[in-house]
Amino acid sequence: MTRNFRLALCYEGTRYRGWQRQGNTDNTIQARLEALLTRLLDQPVELAASGRTDAGVHARRQVCSFRADTDWGTDFMLTKLRQHLPEDIGAVSLEEAAPRFHARLNCREKTYLYRVWNSETPNVFERRFLCPYPAPLDLDEMRRAAKQLLGEHDFSAFCSVKHMKKSAVRTLTRIELQREGNELRLFFTGDGFLYNMVRILTGTLLEVGSGQRSAESVREALKSLDREQAGFTAPARGLTLWDVRY
Repeated sequence: MTRNFRLALCYEGTRYRGWQRQGNTDNTIQARLEALLTRLLDQPVELAASGRTDAGVHARRQVCSFRADTDWGTDFMLTKLRQHLPEDIGAVSLEEAAPRFHARLNCREKTYLYRVWNSETPNVFERRFLCPYPAPLDLDEMRRAAKQLLGEHDFSAFCSVKHMKKSAVRTLTRIELQREGNELRLFFTGDGFLYNMVRILTGTLLEVGSGQRSAESVREALKSLDREQAGFTAPARGLTLWDVRY
């Protein structure tokens, strides 16, 4: 009997070409997992994730779903996954899901974390997870700019895809900035995110914080729907898919 499963994962994305399976490489999270599940269960397995992460982006909690005809219990299958996955991909939990559950279609909200190392002193040990940005930052101005991004908007100016086939309207419910010593953490929560959207939002807010643009310019960039009006795309390594909710 075919059953539906819900798998929660964490991974360090440094050496992968992102989540999505690609025709020219098997070095993606999805490709590695599908190949392993196909081999373990002796049948073709296709995964659907809550969303795609780009090359070099990490995940604290990614959720995916898949169907398989198996008598294996979820605890046994989870143990097998943990035995065979590489050390930079972790199977956090596995459970049987309702027949109609779909990791992407049923996802209601996601939170991303972007980590900035705001110091001239290198952070060698966490370099894979931090974007170095030593310039002094005005967090009050950054927060003022961030408020203008909250709510439902067309975020075309904050997307790397020039010609969107689908709607670029998304709703951001939370942007929170937290400083912990030399590290600045930016949390973004919304109902969905466009390609490179969080990294462009981060780059724009960093430009505000360092005095390269005004807080008011963020609203103008948003209204323009023009990618050239927003800030730079922050590096992938600072970004982590923090949580997904259903």
